[in-house]
Amino acid sequence: MAGKLIHIEFPAANADRATSFYSGLFGWQFQDAGMPGIDYRMFQGEPGGAVYTSEQGGEGPIVYFDTDDIDRAVDRVRALGGKAEDKAPIPHVGWFARCEDTEGNTFSFFQSDESVPAPSA
Repeated sequence: MAGKLIHIEFPAANADRATSFYSGLFGWQFQDAGMPGIDYRMFQGEPGGAVYTSEQGGEGPIVYFDTDDIDRAVDRVRALGGKAEDKAPIPHVGWFARCEDTEGNTFSFFQSDESVPAPSA
């Protein structure tokens, strides 16, 4: 369903500390996503999400909204006065685009598409 909150990420300066915190707080169990070059630890829930190591730890969570047409959603954000990066691939999963509303609040869009190819070597 377009516009549904489907994923949340918590950037963390220390992913071990953050996963321990959320495990203790909510009982979430984390598993490594197996993405080369990134410490990305996912949990299941409504919505599901992840903790990942980032220098932007402490700047708040990143929420992802579902969209059926990411190109149209990005264009709409820009037309309404917000900011949006071009879509980026998640190989074999889909597309995402980081955005900012007119008040400076950040969010992202996600469109499922398992046909997204892995990067060429």
